[in-house]
Amino acid sequence: MDTGWADLRTDRLARRARRLWQRRPAMPVLLEALARFGYGARGFVYLSIGVILMMTAHDLTSQTAGSTGVVETLARQPFGRVWLMTLGIGLWAFVLWRVLQSVFDADHEGRSLAAIGKRAGQAVSGVVYGLLASTVFEVLDEVHANLSAEDIAENQEKARALMDLPFGQAMLIGIGLVILAVGMGNVVRGIRSDFGRDLRCSEKLCRRVVPLAHIGYVSRGLAYFPLAGLVMLAGFRERSSEITSFGGALEAVETLPAGPWLLSATALGLMAFGAFAFVEGRFRRIRPPRDLDLG
Repeated sequence: MDTGWADLRTDRLARRARRLWQRRPAMPVLLEALARFGYGARGFVYLSIGVILMMTAHDLTSQTAGSTGVVETLARQPFGRVWLMTLGIGLWAFVLWRVLQSVFDADHEGRSLAAIGKRAGQAVSGVVYGLLASTVFEVLDEVHANLSAEDIAENQEKARALMDLPFGQAMLIGIGLVILAVGMGNVVRGIRSDFGRDLRCSEKLCRRVVPLAHIGYVSRGLAYFPLAGLVMLAGFRERSSEITSFGGALEAVETLPAGPWLLSATALGLMAFGAFAFVEGRFRRIRPPRDLDLG
């Protein structure tokens, strides 16, 4: 009798599962939803970095700026695990979208030299956000970990190991140059790119929101310069102790003349970048890749 009841219940569950599967959203719809969720997560990260950096510039917080600082701040909030889980899922959704852009050409860029360069940049971006998403889920197990200090210590250890290699000093300087090139690439893109091309919104609204992208990309590019300078300086001086994190490099700017004002301007720019990511989450043209069988 019990066996018959169990079989009946299993059959009902199987039928219910089949009905749910048949009612599932079409794959293009699901991919679009994940991409938009991912852009929202990206916007949240940069908006939060900007807020923390602004507070740091005016001595309102001791929290380290940068993505790890955002993760640490979220972990200490009420329902911190829920915040982290949501952010982590959103970042992995953005990584998936970067894979579709770079590998399957979701933006239909083509195979010109410029298009390949853009898709390569999207692939690198996917790796970076994947590392950040992994960090978020690691913190779920170690809520009280000091991520900023661990990040800096890990970077210094890697720099020491690199300088112990033949031509290690030159390689460290080269890494600094790569970071500088990434920053310059963002600045150039912020100045030259037509960000409204990828938005599906009215002409009036596009004119209002596109300046956020120009300001945001230029600011994000300039924000890489302090880190690039410190890495190259560490290579020239052979001092791994001068290596820091992205957020730590930004905070070092505060010691310069007019440092708080420079930090404030950078914070506003990063908040603009985050705000435009929310705009992309709502209005960006999300199209299924040509080479992906969506069923």
